[in-house]
Amino acid sequence: MNLPNKLSLLRIILVPLMMFFYLATFIPCGKLIAVLLFIVAAITDKLDGKIARRDGLVTDLGKLLDPIADKLLNTCALFLVVFDFDGSGAIVHPVGIITLFVMFAGDTLKNGIRQMAAQKGVAFAAMKSGKLKSVLYYIFIPIFMFLAQVHIWQTQFLAGIKAIEIIVLIITIIAYIILALATIVAIYSAFDYCRKAVPMFKPKTASNPPRASEPKEDEMKEELSAENEKPNEN
Repeated sequence: MNLPNKLSLLRIILVPLMMFFYLATFIPCGKLIAVLLFIVAAITDKLDGKIARRDGLVTDLGKLLDPIADKLLNTCALFLVVFDFDGSGAIVHPVGIITLFVMFAGDTLKNGIRQMAAQKGVAFAAMKSGKLKSVLYYIFIPIFMFLAQVHIWQTQFLAGIKAIEIIVLIITIIAYIILALATIVAIYSAFDYCRKAVPMFKPKTASNPPRASEPKEDEMKEELSAENEKPNEN
């Protein structure tokens, strides 16, 4: 197993650890540890692809592990911040559920298109919209995880400090703006895949051969030029 595949496997291993520390309320700063684990996992996502392309280490195993690791990391982390398990108050439910639905629907649609394209021998390269979506997810998810930790600190020993409340409010607004952008980009990315896949669904029509009774254009030109070159008999 080469280095990029090991990094993808490490990302998969980090996902349950991240979930454990986020949900383990008996561990002080557990959510903060989960944020750090998420950031490390996100860094491995960028490293494995870069190393594989640079050193020519792209393998079939890597093509399988990398998307699985990405989906596990983003889906599980988003699930944690959407559902308020311990009253820490992350993403409000209507917004979070819509984001989850868009993510699941978009990924399901794109995976279906990729499978159909593979059956037809067409390779779908990664699109810029999909890469931008991943970057935005890697930004707003750890912010909301960190805000959940800050909310716990506020209930314990930071209650009533106005400066902290203002800072938290500003960070929350920024996080929701990035979340909205990520959702819009996810919708556009799914639309982009559908637009690129349209030619696959068009029926192939054979070009009509010229009729035998109709002279070809080149033959007609040759006949006309031959007639013009004949000497004038009059």
